[in-house]
Order: sequence, then C-alpha cells, then structure tokens
Amino acid sequence: MNNDTTDIAITRAGFSKIDTVDFENLTFGNIFTDHMLVCDYKNGEWEKPVIKPYEPFPIDPSAKVFHYGQAIFEGMKAYKDDNDDVWLFRPDQNFERFNKSANRLAMPAVPEGVFMGGMKKLLELEKAWVKKGKGNSLYIRPFMIAIGSGVVAAPSMHYRFMIILSPAKAYYSGTVKVIIAEHYSRAANGGIGAAKAAGNYSAQFYPTRLANEKGFQQIIWTDDATHTKLEEAGTMNVFFRINDTLYTAPTSERILDGVTRKSLIELAKSENINVEVRPVLVSELIEAATNGSLKEIFGAGTAAVVNPIVGFSYQDEYYELPEQEHSIALELKEKLTNIQYKLAEDSFGWTVKV
Repeated sequence: MNNDTTDIAITRAGFSKIDTVDFENLTFGNIFTDHMLVCDYKNGEWEKPVIKPYEPFPIDPSAKVFHYGQAIFEGMKAYKDDNDDVWLFRPDQNFERFNKSANRLAMPAVPEGVFMGGMKKLLELEKAWVKKGKGNSLYIRPFMIAIGSGVVAAPSMHYRFMIILSPAKAYYSGTVKVIIAEHYSRAANGGIGAAKAAGNYSAQFYPTRLANEKGFQQIIWTDDATHTKLEEAGTMNVFFRINDTLYTAPTSERILDGVTRKSLIELAKSENINVEVRPVLVSELIEAATNGSLKEIFGAGTAAVVNPIVGFSYQDEYYELPEQEHSIALELKEKLTNIQYKLAEDSFGWTVKV
C-alpha cells in the first residue's frame, strides 16, 4: 500500500492475549486484538496518530457524541493468503465513503495517510491475528466520534478517529426470513441514510425487534414516502433474482453505497449474468413470488458477504422461496470470496497487499 504514514508513535502492549483466544469458536465482534490506532482532531488540525494497547479511555460526560450523535464508522476485512501475506479488499472505497459520511455529519475529513497508512501499520503489528484459511479474517472497524465537551447544539471542535480490529470466522446467521416494512423507515430523502452514521443502526433496532417477535430475523426496508419501493435488507444491500436477472435498487440519499454490493454487480456482469439497477416495487416482488419467477433474495455486506433469504412476509402473508439447484447468490459469494482470499485471479484489481 502507498499512502504510508511513517510518523506514528507505537506503544506496544506488555503481553499479547492472542494465546487465550479460541479462534475456532469466535462470536463476531466480541474479541479485539492487542492494539488500536488513535488520532485526535483538535484546534483545526489532526494530531500525530498513535498505536497503543487496546484499552478503555476516559471521555467527558458532555462529549457531543453522547448528545448530538456525531459518530461514523466503516466495516472492512483483512485476509491472509497461503503465503502468509495479508490483503485488503477495495480499501479505497471504504476510505472515500468514510469521508463522505464525515462531511454529511459536519465532521473533519480524515487524511489518507492517517486512515490508510495508520491501518497498514496497525495490521503489520497485528499480523498474527489474521488467520489463514477461507472463512477466517480480521474485521477492521475504523470510526470517528465527537469528543468535544459542551451541550450546545453545534458541531464539535474536537474529534477522535480510531481503528480497532476483531478476528472473525465465516459469518453464519442461519435461516433468514424477512418482513417487508410497511410503516417504519430506515432513512428519508435529505437525511443521512447514505452515510455510515451510528444513529442509522440504532433506529433499526426497535422495528427489527418487532420483526424478531414475529419469528423473522430481519426487515426489508421500503422507501419512506410510499413504502412501495424495496431498498435494503436489515443492515445490508439487497438483491432480487427474478428468473435469471438480478435486480437491486440504485444508491441514493437513502441507500448505502455498499462495497460488497458494487463488487457483486461488477462480478455478475463479468459472468454474463443480467443485472438491472433500478427501483424494485413491492408489487413486482409479490407478483414474481406468486407466479414462480422469484428465485432468490439475498443481502450483501462486509460481514456475511452474501446472506440468502428463504422467504418474506408482506401484509401478514408469507411467501416461501423455492430451493435452487443453481444459486446465483452462492455462486457469486464463492467467486468473490475466492478473490478476497487470493484463491482466484483478481482481474478487477480489487485486492491490496498490506
């Protein structure tokens, strides 16, 4: 990777906890590596980034993040190939989207050297935490919060950018059934739906809990104005296969520009799979489910890559999807993960060596 930041102060942990971790039985996002990167923005400029032992830190009770929700994040993964080299997947896309989120929440842009160079240094230090073998990865969570004090309703003047790392296994969520939203919305035009803002996710918890109580795992969100257009599935972008064409909604102010989403679109097109990026109506989905032309629905995101959906409910009627002998969702997942793990040629130039 280029964009190195050499001016990073590193304080190593006195001991590593890696030998206490059961890497075969990981719960996603619960275990963190020995070190973290921290860089503060203060007095109109970014200070020197530091890598230090992973630990809690004090924060003022009046910090703006608590009161006005200035908090953004990204989700990425590092992979280790059979030669013990560590690779990232399209990190430039996460960097660009992170700063778009920052701009939308009136937060300062993080310099490329801090984000990319700092990430590289941290991954070099924690290389042993990236385990070989397909399904193993190191989840990377860059985030920024407003730590300036005071409860005046205005943007903070002091921010903290951090990167923490968490070892992960292949993500299995079991059978996923969804409810199509008729009342609650994930985002609205003019809002922050296209940003990876922390508040977007907290707003989903309550309607998702209601879905869980009915025996469904997730919600397919619809547009806020009419609830007639299908947008996202839970915290993921969503694809629909009708006959042999994949459909997915265009990105907008309401829909996150997912890195996995755009990669799957490019990959599908390269495999001569017909893809249409356009608004998809609830009525189209019901019609396709009724006449048998709806073959697959799947979510797309960093954690699961591809998450097949076996059925959906709308207006209290449940529609089961037929089992597919040839699943486009699973085929695309296999091809994409083979690229990520360097098991197949990366003709797209997506993988970046650390």
